[in-house]
Amino acid sequence: MKKNKPLYLFILLLLAWFLINLIQATFTEMTYDEAYYALWGRMLDWGYYDHPPMIAVFTHFSSLLFPGNLGVRFFTVIIQLFTLILIWKIAGVKMDLNKSVLRFFIISASVVMFCAYGFITTPDVPLLFFAALFLYSYKRFLKEENIFNTLILSLSMTGMLYSKYHGVLLIALVILSNPKLVLKAKFLLSLFITLICLIPHIRWQIQHDFPALQYHLVDRSSAFSWKYFLEYLPNQLFVFNPFTFIAAVWVMIIKKKLNLFDRALYFIILGFIAFFWIMSVRGHVEPHWTIIAAIPMIVLIVRESVVNVFIQRYIARFVLPSLFLVTFVRVLLVTDVLPHRLALNGKKEKYIALHEIAKDSPVIMRGSFQHASLYRFFTKGKTQLISSLYTRKTQFDIWKFEDDFYDKTVLITGDYNGRSTLLSNINETRFVGFFTDSLQITNDLSIDYQLNANNFNSGDSIALPVRIKNNSIRDYEIHHSVFPGEIIAIFIKDDKLIEIPTTYKIPDIIYPDEEYFTDLKFNVPDIEKGKYQFTISFKSWFGPTLNSPVVSVVI
Repeated sequence: MKKNKPLYLFILLLLAWFLINLIQATFTEMTYDEAYYALWGRMLDWGYYDHPPMIAVFTHFSSLLFPGNLGVRFFTVIIQLFTLILIWKIAGVKMDLNKSVLRFFIISASVVMFCAYGFITTPDVPLLFFAALFLYSYKRFLKEENIFNTLILSLSMTGMLYSKYHGVLLIALVILSNPKLVLKAKFLLSLFITLICLIPHIRWQIQHDFPALQYHLVDRSSAFSWKYFLEYLPNQLFVFNPFTFIAAVWVMIIKKKLNLFDRALYFIILGFIAFFWIMSVRGHVEPHWTIIAAIPMIVLIVRESVVNVFIQRYIARFVLPSLFLVTFVRVLLVTDVLPHRLALNGKKEKYIALHEIAKDSPVIMRGSFQHASLYRFFTKGKTQLISSLYTRKTQFDIWKFEDDFYDKTVLITGDYNGRSTLLSNINETRFVGFFTDSLQITNDLSIDYQLNANNFNSGDSIALPVRIKNNSIRDYEIHHSVFPGEIIAIFIKDDKLIEIPTTYKIPDIIYPDEEYFTDLKFNVPDIEKGKYQFTISFKSWFGPTLNSPVVSVVI
């Protein structure tokens, strides 16, 4: 009976972990991104503009069981329990001491973002679970290369890649730590099965012109900034908890003899942190992108704490006290005491207020997918986000909800030519806008052009032949009474758009599927010499939209 006490303690702490996260998930206000993923769950597909579809599966099945917050977060609360069990299995610590179990939960609870992903739903939640399953199955595979372990490897890799594309990096780092894997038939078989399982998602990407590549490799790129480069490591300390991070680094330094599995753990920690630090030269790196490294960190610290008295004392003196701060922050999240400008609470009231104004009318928003997603989550009202070159494309551009809003009264939010009035001013957020029954957007117009040269000089007069086509099922009116449009040329540098007026001759009405040819004339402005991106755009009140290819030019 005495022998099973650590097991009982493990189950008890796991149950406490579940109950704490369940309460936190219920009473912590919905975040912007979660509302977006909740919307995905209502419209299941094999892919989405920003991420693979696993997170939509989580929110979908959560919504079948519960309304409100738990309708988005319940599967998140459940899956982290299995993630913890897998991490314990990976560590391979014998369950014969209560102190070993306690230290495991203390270390796991100290990793800030790992805790957050026990009650906040993001693609990192399933990614962490499948990453833990991958490392567990890889550890088994190293011991015995049988079909069962091969299939579990395939399942875990498929799950990772359907959760978040960062799973590719984890697989690559494990292979780099053990290059002979590529010579093993059963490991190659696991990769082949994974590829077969990914075919539906690959087909979705092809059908939608590879939006994920466009978003992650192009849209998220920006000019080098020392700010992004220098803030990276401090942000990582926040993600993992400075005391836990230091403990992991110390264990890696003192441990000299590494087997193949330990090498993989080291490669994952160093590889993720180094890779995304390098990526910071392309723009801002979200701190949580390295969260997979939390799994090997926890494993290394837990294993070392069994035999190392210094680590045991360090955990008691530094890691354990840090939990009080983590707990304090978690308590604040379920209250309304934090400033509303932090967007951690106080959002529900303002969207309900906007819905009371809109009533049954659809609401058209511009800028961020977050407002449109939260409006739908809190009110169940109809809404659509209109993207522009000043923002970015999102899943709303694929859904095209606006197709159902034409010839209906809609509420346009935003300030436009004195038409708008103050709709609501709640919790430091102002909504202005106006009602109209004449919606018109430029996103479905396309412009084809071919530059004869990619070098321009300031002051050059350009005459560019273009082909214009209306890809929607509705007429487009150039001189629309509410949303008139114009064609402009745009030079882009360091995320700044330089809009240039143009002259052209086209009919006032562009009919569906009709093609129109004209010469677009404009003068290159007096701007700084250097490399730019160039495109041609239709511009309306919603802003200039992506209507033509973006090409590199030199001024």
